[in-house]
Amino acid sequence: MSGMKIFALCLVLAVFSSLPPARALPLAPDNPVVLFATCVGRLSAMMEHQWMFDGAGSERTEAQRAAMIGLLEAVRPADAGRQVLHLRIEAKMAQAALLTRATFNPDAAEARRALMLAEMRVAECTGLLLG
Repeated sequence: MSGMKIFALCLVLAVFSSLPPARALPLAPDNPVVLFATCVGRLSAMMEHQWMFDGAGSERTEAQRAAMIGLLEAVRPADAGRQVLHLRIEAKMAQAALLTRATFNPDAAEARRALMLAEMRVAECTGLLLG
């Protein structure tokens, strides 16, 4: 293989290795329980991050999270508590990982990409709320 082909292959692998897991891809509204549980997790991570770095923003996020919990409780089947908790925790950990990369990554370009992705994920959720 030529040097250019090896370089291109390494570049492609580097890009794909930095992507979040497949379950962190944009939400599909076909299952409202999954949608709302994932959003509660994302907003929880954002709120906790803001407690440390943006105190004023955490109040707005806390209100959005409370509204999302209301939506989740409205559609959650009575016997799905463990599954819903699992979805919330999984989404919270994925969002927290993005926020950590955005805040502490020494590579400025990677930090910007992580922040942009974290903001997009939260915007997917806040776009579901009225007001």
